[in-house]
Amino acid sequence: MKPLSVQLRVLLVFLAMALSSWLAFAFKPSIKVADANPLAPLETAIPKKFGSWRVDTDLPVILPSPEVQEKLDKIYNQVLSRTYVDVQGNHIMLSIAYGGDQSDGTTAHKPEICYPAQGLEIVYNRVGTMNVQNQDIPVRRLRARMGSRHEPITYWIVVGDQAVTSGSGMKMVQLRYGMRGLIPDGMLIRVSSLERDPEAAFKRHEEFIRALTASVDPSLRLRLLGAPSSRPVNTQAAAL
Repeated sequence: MKPLSVQLRVLLVFLAMALSSWLAFAFKPSIKVADANPLAPLETAIPKKFGSWRVDTDLPVILPSPEVQEKLDKIYNQVLSRTYVDVQGNHIMLSIAYGGDQSDGTTAHKPEICYPAQGLEIVYNRVGTMNVQNQDIPVRRLRARMGSRHEPITYWIVVGDQAVTSGSGMKMVQLRYGMRGLIPDGMLIRVSSLERDPEAAFKRHEEFIRALTASVDPSLRLRLLGAPSSRPVNTQAAAL
């Protein structure tokens, strides 16, 4: 068999590159799930009072640094930050960040990244589960520390309607949507408190989250918790 000529090899390489470019263009996600299912304003959708919890209006609102705020504005469409207090005087900080475009180039601003950027050290980082509304939610539990400040943190991310805790999990959901030409939205939900006993804090976080999710509209509850694992990923978006 005669070897391929230089001209033919160049032509084959060119055709392969052209085919690769066409496939990348043809299968690039273009439909945003958020456009068909917009999220209501979090400021009004999340109640200021539920169960034994209410927003503590006596505490000042702590705003992120300008650098962090700039990053948040690029990633998220809505960010809600509140501090709640219960009848015993326990405080919990709630942060919900929503982004309408969780494509491959857009990722959540994870606490284990943004906390050290603000000078806190992450001294504990574990993945676990939390049972809410008869549904096991994968969560990540952290402990951040700076001097005398000890802050246990519970958070999870919902991409489309799938709760995840890792970057690889996010990529898998993005890929699943992308194969159908869809761009998923996403939400990061974080609760934290200032206390030295992490186990007591994590337990209180779960009680707070159960009370919160029980108090919101069922459609918002799905956005906050993701679909139960037995359901297909984003059946709503598949109908687009």
